[in-house]
Amino acid sequence: MRHLRTTARLILGSALAVAALTAGTVSAQTAMPTATAAVKGPDGKDLGTVTLTQYPHGVVLRGQLSGLTPGPHAIHIHANGTCSPDFSAAGGHFNPGNGKHGLVESPIHSGDLPNIIADAGGKAGVEAITHLVTLGDGPDSVFKPGGTSFVVHAGPDDYTSQPAGNSGDRVGCGVITKG
Repeated sequence: MRHLRTTARLILGSALAVAALTAGTVSAQTAMPTATAAVKGPDGKDLGTVTLTQYPHGVVLRGQLSGLTPGPHAIHIHANGTCSPDFSAAGGHFNPGNGKHGLVESPIHSGDLPNIIADAGGKAGVEAITHLVTLGDGPDSVFKPGGTSFVVHAGPDDYTSQPAGNSGDRVGCGVITKG
């Protein structure tokens, strides 16, 4: 019986600690700078929204996309804040430090992000963190003059091929905007 009381106290204590941390996290999140990218397909159809949130140790990207072909897709931050007249207007990867593409190079493009995987229904979650961009000021800001965009590619990034990972056509694009 004593073991059950101790276990119950530990569970209750853990639950209270999580609740306290969550409450603190929620209030901290509301004060953090954010940005969004409303991603559209080549036909103008909405594919979803990706939100960027600045934290002290990086930018977190979160979102849900749909209307993709099943399988892996590369995602990147691109150098221009425009998606029209076609997705090539987004330019190459955001790369203020003139790095190379991929995970084996140093320094790498600031716009490099991990692949996402669309399920059989064409839906994919985006959950990534990058330490290479900021929502603040400076050369690594996604709010540079001319802006930046979030791009989804037809295939996966191989993380090595130059200059863009051999990830195929651009199948989604959204301009990154404050707020």
